[in-house]
Amino acid sequence: MTVVGPFGLSVRDQALEADVQTGLAAVEAGLLDATKSDVPFITEAAQHLVRAGGKRFRPLLAMLSAQFGDADAPGVVPSAVVVELTHLATLYHDDVMDEANVRRGVDSANTRWGNSVAVLTGDFLFARASHILADLGPEAVRIQAEAFERLVTGQILETAGPRDGRDPVEHYLDVMRGKTGSLIAVACRFGAMMAGADESAVDILTQYGERLGVAFQLADDVLDIASDSHESGKTPGTDLREGIPTLPVLHLRAQAAADGKPEDLELLELLDGDLSDDDRLAEALCRLRAHPALEQARRDTIRWTEEARATLAPLPECYAKAALEELCDAVVHRAG
Repeated sequence: MTVVGPFGLSVRDQALEADVQTGLAAVEAGLLDATKSDVPFITEAAQHLVRAGGKRFRPLLAMLSAQFGDADAPGVVPSAVVVELTHLATLYHDDVMDEANVRRGVDSANTRWGNSVAVLTGDFLFARASHILADLGPEAVRIQAEAFERLVTGQILETAGPRDGRDPVEHYLDVMRGKTGSLIAVACRFGAMMAGADESAVDILTQYGERLGVAFQLADDVLDIASDSHESGKTPGTDLREGIPTLPVLHLRAQAAADGKPEDLELLELLDGDLSDDDRLAEALCRLRAHPALEQARRDTIRWTEEARATLAPLPECYAKAALEELCDAVVHRAG
């Protein structure tokens, strides 16, 4: 068994391991090629996050999904490059919106070159993804366009917040389906579709990808509160400090509204205050870690993960299916 992907995923078959490793190496080369420009400064900015690394979670899912057809089909690697380029482009834009200083352990593009360059670099990556996509056929273009629309809609809904009378938790889950789930679903769909898998397998893997994508984001919400920096790779409480609504906090708000417990209202007052002070942030983290809202968010994460796993049931038993199931276990492990 060799580690081939995020979370220490181990593949239990040498042939599958070789296919996945070869595919991921080809994706990496494709990303570097796609981010080259005749203008050296554009190349530097466009390759900034590519060279910073990352989990390559979406290309990994594309490679595993391709195993249900011809994994060596010519469209598999380019489609995985398209999805990862799209993901990277959204990171450039997200960092501008969030005023982030660091991404993947390096200065964010907006910190290094300013917001205008960061936004335009994201646009450049979208353009390069579209160029590759055009060679994959009109159906691939349509699928990517629909997914991108969902992604942007999710981002807008997150910014706008829930409409009056809408359950904030349900609103948040809708946001996650669009913002995160849609592109991960496309990674699975493209991998299977480009490999010529049958239509039912393509549909199953698409559903799996969306559900796993939501679970992956919910696990990050739990990690932001429950983990130390060694586990999560970022400073605990980053989302809290930036005022980003995450699932544990939304559950806390719902419980406070329903029960009106003084200790819950006091904790919300702390969260809604200035958390730039390290001591106040540490107190907020300590109290949230002991609150039932965190465990409720953990249960929600596990539920989405189990739904993703159950979706795979009709697929034939094989090493690729086992690897996809192991990714579900890895997400559960991340959520504790």
